[in-house]
Amino acid sequence: MWTPADRPLPARPLAGRAPGVLPLAAALLLGFAFAACGGPAADTRDTAVTVNDASAFPGGQLVDLTYPYNEETLYWPTASGFQKTTDFEGTAEGGYYYSSYSVATAEHGGTHLDAPVHFSEGRQATDEIPLERLVAPGVVVDVSEGALADRDYLISVGDVQAWEAEHGPIPAGTILLFRTGYGRFWPDAEAYLGTAQRGAEAVPLLHFPGLDPELASWLVAERDIAAVGIDTPSIDYGQSTLFESHRILYAENIPGLENVANMDRLPATGFHVIALPMKIEGGSGGPVRIVAVVPD
Repeated sequence: MWTPADRPLPARPLAGRAPGVLPLAAALLLGFAFAACGGPAADTRDTAVTVNDASAFPGGQLVDLTYPYNEETLYWPTASGFQKTTDFEGTAEGGYYYSSYSVATAEHGGTHLDAPVHFSEGRQATDEIPLERLVAPGVVVDVSEGALADRDYLISVGDVQAWEAEHGPIPAGTILLFRTGYGRFWPDAEAYLGTAQRGAEAVPLLHFPGLDPELASWLVAERDIAAVGIDTPSIDYGQSTLFESHRILYAENIPGLENVANMDRLPATGFHVIALPMKIEGGSGGPVRIVAVVPD
């Protein structure tokens, strides 16, 4: 099992965790991330990771829940797409091979994180989200039958209650993932988004499932989730104009994960999620590498 942890949050603390402890998996992945940068260590004040028990590291398969960034990556119709330019690629003067590229991307495209400040003034930015909200047990609520039959499907309180009737209440501190089945359409914009058009005139043409605002309110009042994720471009459905589910959840510092890949490879319960975004200071979101650890 993984050792739970607790760090108070400004809005809603996660329940039932011991202070100052994160799973070994988080320590390992954070170490890999720092090493991969190839530069001096960043300021890590207030982000220390304590490994409680190396033997507690769970066995199982690592499932990548992230789409690659490339020319096919899907973005909101009004956002700029992914850009990669070559700074150098080939044989350097010293006779060795060397490559280096520059990349540019909007925060909210591909598999990405929504920080609470994205839709709630004064709430946590990307670099302020506690790691306990991004490294946590996960569950998948599968609503694909209804969602594939109705592009404007609203995931309801009843959907979650039906899932809980089979699997039990969603534990506190869980990353709650909703599987609509729309991942099968990636990266076909017409099938995934509802339109392949670009620009502001394309926004009213968006059709894909999302959370009913009543469900967002219910989750805030009745459950204590760490984060919410979905395999569509937005936690609000495509025809939303007020983005109420975003506003309700993010006001409580509950971050969102959008365009989550490969949910069909996850069980309903019993796995853990590691979702570490690019640490953009003051950001409203950013690209995120999401990995699930699924026991054998």
